[in-house]
Amino acid sequence: MRIISGKYKGKKIFQPIDKKTRPLRDLVKESIFNLIDHSKKIDLQLKNANILDLFSGSGSFGLECFSRNAKKIIFVESYKLALNVLKKNISLFENTENCKIVEEDCFKFLNSNIIIEEKFDIIFIDPPYKEKKINQVLERIKEIEFLKDNGILMIHRHKNDNVDLTKKIKILDERKYGISKIIIAN
Repeated sequence: MRIISGKYKGKKIFQPIDKKTRPLRDLVKESIFNLIDHSKKIDLQLKNANILDLFSGSGSFGLECFSRNAKKIIFVESYKLALNVLKKNISLFENTENCKIVEEDCFKFLNSNIIIEEKFDIIFIDPPYKEKKINQVLERIKEIEFLKDNGILMIHRHKNDNVDLTKKIKILDERKYGISKIIIAN
């Protein structure tokens, strides 16, 4: 795995070696960032954006945003092996004071009395493919108003995932890449 663009383009990052964590493939990541940069359905810039990376795993999405000058990235991960890789990956970069790791289960994180000073431009949600409680995450994000008005939710699921997403979000686009499905909503 590598950073595909920005000031750290080409930098290799580590990925978990166990089967419980599914890293975001470079092809899918590149496609996601092409959508962010070029889609008429998305009106935001990564430069100076606030990013929430839920179920972060190795941190590949958030670190790509960091390379592209995002203002603040919050990684939320609880699985120890993935967390160790995430910490190792962040340590590969300089000036990471705007990167924060929250070592907590995403469901607990969203249901706690957290105080986040700023809303997010992008919330990337990448739970394990077999996780079926995705609507709990989406509804809670809407309830606590974590997303800026023009912000987007990016949801990474298996292409055959058939969970009906909550009507509390508006789906802007859906794309399939190999076994991945990316849903863009707000």
